[in-house]
Parts: sequence; structure tokens; C-alpha cells
Amino acid sequence: MSQTAFDPKDFRRALSQFPTGVTVITTLDAEGKPVGVTASSFNSVSMDPVLVLWSIDKGAHSLSAFENAENFAVNVLGQDQVATSNNFASRGEDKFANAAYSAGLGGAPILDEYAAQFECKTWAVYDGGDHLILVGEVIDYRYNDNVEPLVFARGSYAISAQHPEMVKASSPCENTAAEGGFVGDYLLYLLRTAYQNFSADLYPKLQQECGVNPEEWRIMARMIGCTETKISDLTDIVMQPEIALRQSADWMVEKGLVEYANADTLKLTDKGTETATKMQELAIKEESALLSQIPAEQAGQFKANLKTLIDKLS
Repeated sequence: MSQTAFDPKDFRRALSQFPTGVTVITTLDAEGKPVGVTASSFNSVSMDPVLVLWSIDKGAHSLSAFENAENFAVNVLGQDQVATSNNFASRGEDKFANAAYSAGLGGAPILDEYAAQFECKTWAVYDGGDHLILVGEVIDYRYNDNVEPLVFARGSYAISAQHPEMVKASSPCENTAAEGGFVGDYLLYLLRTAYQNFSADLYPKLQQECGVNPEEWRIMARMIGCTETKISDLTDIVMQPEIALRQSADWMVEKGLVEYANADTLKLTDKGTETATKMQELAIKEESALLSQIPAEQAGQFKANLKTLIDKLS
């Protein structure tokens, strides 16, 4: 039977259309030292018995520890734990140096901060191509309703939020926003709705006229004023873990938009500079069209007020 040959990079982009949560899986190695990795492959398997699974790359440094572990813990991260995710996704030797944790089932580390935790006894380990699939029986669990989970989608960190259509569907008033009801007058709802509606118009135009997707837009928008940028600097700015950012960069290299000045620095090419300029002009045009619907002095004050709020919240 013949098998379709997929472009690995393109296949990963297709998979990135499926949002996942972000977890840190922890255990102890053969010497009793704590081991942890960031993983988005976590999923539920069964309710009777209660089983979950996740997968680990066979090339991972911690493969042996997890393959032979009697217990492991799944720490589902909250939206404020991007740094934790990046830490455990790195190749650093002591990932627990700056992590607050305690010993859980079988000594497996459990993080002090989490959206949810599942302490597991290893149920089975299966071969899964270039990964191992680890199934665990959940022995204990806990969750924090006050913490919004961290989400990973299209190669970037994101947050979960109720869809505006759900708000509309649950509202007893047809004109909640117009009538100034709580939801229609609440800042968070207003900001989110404005962002979603504006980006829904902007992103397709960026793709059609400039040939860039939202991930490339986020990277190139930051490089317009600094044509050579370290990947480590971009990681936090564009909210992508380094491995995902490098995947996006590799794709952009193939498209001729950027090149590696060295192993850790990206540089806009002539084509990339031309595309970024066109992209910037389009974005400004779209912004101007939107803001032209209110008086100029109000538009300027509106942006100034938003900057002040961002500064206060930072």
C-alpha cells in the first residue's frame, strides 16, 4: 500500500489549526531527580478506568525517564504560565531551578500553580512512530476554577474566551450592546469584540494582498523597525515558544521573507522588507478606515487611553 508523502512543515501547519491546551508532564528519573517537559498532546482516553494519554518524541532527552516511570503527573497550565511552558520546553539542564513544586504520587513533582493536575500511575507505553504514547491511570486530580487555561493554536500561545455568539445567544435582550446592558457596556467584552471583528477583516486581506498569515504577520510586524532580531527576543513578543517560532521562521525562509543572519538571529530579506512595507501600509489603511468613523481627536485619545490602560495592567 502506497503512502502519501507529506511535507512535514506543511502538515504541522495543518495540525496547528486544532487548538490544544498546554501541559507540563513531570516524573522522576532513575536517580530520583525531577524531570519535566512541555506537551500539548495530552488527551482523555477512558472514564472506566479513568485513563489519559500523552506522547513524547523518541529523541527527547527525558525519554528514558518517562518510558520507565511508574508514575507521572500532568500539570495543565494557566494563561499566566507562558514562562513556565517556555522553561520546560527548553533544553536547559535544571528546569526546576525556578519552579515552585512539591512531591506528588510516587514522588513525581507537581507544580504549585496550575489550572488542573492529574496524578497518574503508568498504565501502558505504546510505540507510536517517532513518538512513544504513554497512557496513565488517574489516581488523583484537582483543578482551579479561578484560572483560565493556557491555549496553543496556530503555533502561538492563546487564551480561551467565550465566543461572542454565545453571549448573544444567551442574552434575553436583542440589543444588549445598543441598550447599554452589562455585557454590552463591559470593557473586556467591548475590547474582545472589537479585536475579533477587526482581525476578521484584516487577516484575509493580509493573506490575499501580501501573502502572509497571522503568524507571519506577528513576526514581520515586529521586524519592520528592526530588520535583524534575535529569536530569543521575538519569542516573548509574538507569544510563541522557541520551537514553534523556529518552525514559523523556517517556513518564512522557504518563502524568501527572512534569512538566518546566524543560528539565533533572523533578518528580513529584500523581499521580506518589501512585503513588510506593503503589509504595514495595508494595516494602517485598514486602521484609518475604521477610526475615520469617529472624530479624529476622539480616535487619538482612544489610542492614548488604551496605551495608558496597557501600561497600568503591565
